[in-house]
Amino acid sequence: MGVKRTLRHFMPPRPRRLDQRLPSSNHFHGNIVAALVQRAAELNVDSAIWFNGLRMTNRAFVANTAPPTLSHQEVILLLHRALAALPGEGHGLELGSRQSLADFGVLGLAMLAAPTFGEALRTGIRFAPISGAMLSLALDTDPAGAALTFEMHSDQPSLEPYLCEEFLSSSLNLCRAMLGPGFKPERIELRYPAPRYSERYQQLLGGSVLFGCADNRLVLAQHWLDAPMPAANPAAARQLKNLCDQQMPPGQGERIASTIEQRLALDTSHAPALGELARELHMTERTLRRQLQAEHTSYRALLDRVRERNARRLLFERELTLTQIASAVGFADVRDFRRAFKRWTGHLPRELRHTGAADTAQSPLR
Repeated sequence: MGVKRTLRHFMPPRPRRLDQRLPSSNHFHGNIVAALVQRAAELNVDSAIWFNGLRMTNRAFVANTAPPTLSHQEVILLLHRALAALPGEGHGLELGSRQSLADFGVLGLAMLAAPTFGEALRTGIRFAPISGAMLSLALDTDPAGAALTFEMHSDQPSLEPYLCEEFLSSSLNLCRAMLGPGFKPERIELRYPAPRYSERYQQLLGGSVLFGCADNRLVLAQHWLDAPMPAANPAAARQLKNLCDQQMPPGQGERIASTIEQRLALDTSHAPALGELARELHMTERTLRRQLQAEHTSYRALLDRVRERNARRLLFERELTLTQIASAVGFADVRDFRRAFKRWTGHLPRELRHTGAADTAQSPLR
């Protein structure tokens, strides 16, 4: 086991495909851009030019009001421009370290009211979109306890260090605000090579920081996951989760399994492959698998459930042959459909039609 863990740390980063179908709705709030505009002012850099060709100016991000929401493409463009213009290094570490519990708003309060830190962590992952997170989050098992995995929605190698730095330093600030200054991760694994200022990671983040790993992961010991939250309040936690649900961007408040079922039900005869579905949902295939695992299901289980439901309905439409039904739910070979239906229900399609139809003789299956 120790050898496997050591080898994992130094595996080359896994190649990822560029997601060409990026989110287009304006659901990323502008806090991440506002922080960079403020940083530019501190360093005497004119941020106005970053907004050339966009629908807003830098003035919208310096007022004492909530910054405007942005599309994924707009955030990516502004991050590229900002990081090219700002002098120095490690801006993500610096800006993330400035964030406090208050910066997480109702999500921070919902996590604070959770019964245990493990539950607080799951709440943070579930409602991450309302914080403007530019990373997809998932919780994995690890010999130490658990690992919070975080990855970009699309491949942007030049932005990955900044986004990971900002996420890690702000998230660890939040954890220490909830559990005290002694909170410390077991280790931090990062996909990208060690930057020149890598010693600052250790100083600000704590724990062991490893670069050039297979994934971006924050590994936590089990005793932290089991730790009771000092401000736990079940009633308040329920109310705050409801508020978080209301603030979720369109289409992201519901469980991912429900979203996928609805998508598959549109056309079971041509179900998308998992990778295609992941692109439609603006995430990587690996992230989608993890989110489904967190809901104790899988893509195959959801597809089978939708196919079974549609097949049952179609079996009672007596004008359809078994071959037509098989095709309608995505089977090119009727024999494969019979086997699948028997696996789903314990019965053959003909048996179900006989038990559900009053006059089966008028609609023989071929």
